[in-house]
Amino acid sequence: MSHDRVNVNAGYLTYITLLSIVPLLTVLLSILSSFSIFSNTGQVLQDFLIQHFVPAAGDAVYSALNEFVTNTTKMTAIGSTFLFVAALMLISNIDKNLNYIWRVKVKRRAVFSFSMYWMILTLGPVLVGASIVVTSYLTSLKLLEHEALTGAYNLFLRWLPAILSYFAFVGLYLLVPNKKIYFKHAMFGAFVATALFELSKKGFAYYITQFPSYQLIYGAIAAIPILFLWIYLCWMIVLVGAEFTAALGEKEQWSKLEGVIQSVADNSTDIKEQHIDSPDSKSE
Repeated sequence: MSHDRVNVNAGYLTYITLLSIVPLLTVLLSILSSFSIFSNTGQVLQDFLIQHFVPAAGDAVYSALNEFVTNTTKMTAIGSTFLFVAALMLISNIDKNLNYIWRVKVKRRAVFSFSMYWMILTLGPVLVGASIVVTSYLTSLKLLEHEALTGAYNLFLRWLPAILSYFAFVGLYLLVPNKKIYFKHAMFGAFVATALFELSKKGFAYYITQFPSYQLIYGAIAAIPILFLWIYLCWMIVLVGAEFTAALGEKEQWSKLEGVIQSVADNSTDIKEQHIDSPDSKSE
């Protein structure tokens, strides 16, 4: 982590995210709104993300993001194109940073990379919207009126943010690096990242609620440093999980290196023993 300058790269990704978060939200919501079946899904998704993934001060962040996204609807076609480019820039930088951690030297072809980024921006919102629609449909069924099923469903909803985070980390560590990643390694790295993410949410929320000195300092713009700090923590967690996953993939190299060192040590020991037992060494 020290060699890869995780803290520096997390700050860089935070800066890119702050520039790209509004364009990314605008692109996602516009894609969802183009399907009539997902007409109200965009708002539900935005509420869910703010409520479960931005601890405390979510209302201030939510109102600021809403205002920014509303203002982007007044932009021209050229401005909308730049929004899409900014959203692609965020995904591209995530790709570069994770591939750097895995020491990937062979880059993907530009056409393939662009196709993958385009698929994430277009197919991703559709899949998320479909899952929300299906969940809403299941909630409306009379089967859930049963007490046991209702309790199980509420328990599932309570753990849903952590489950979504876990699978998102697994997909990130498994698919983004241009290298073969073992599924068990991605699962372990995702578990580490999810655990850190859930702990950081609770710790960050406790700090915001118990030590509100930031409001005295920043006043009305307090949502900006809060959002910046939270995004920085999130990227630190993402990169730390990636380091764990990449380190597990290098475990075989560690074993080979240990074998080489051990063989060199054994050879040097044999040479010393031969030198001691030789007639010349005895006469000396």
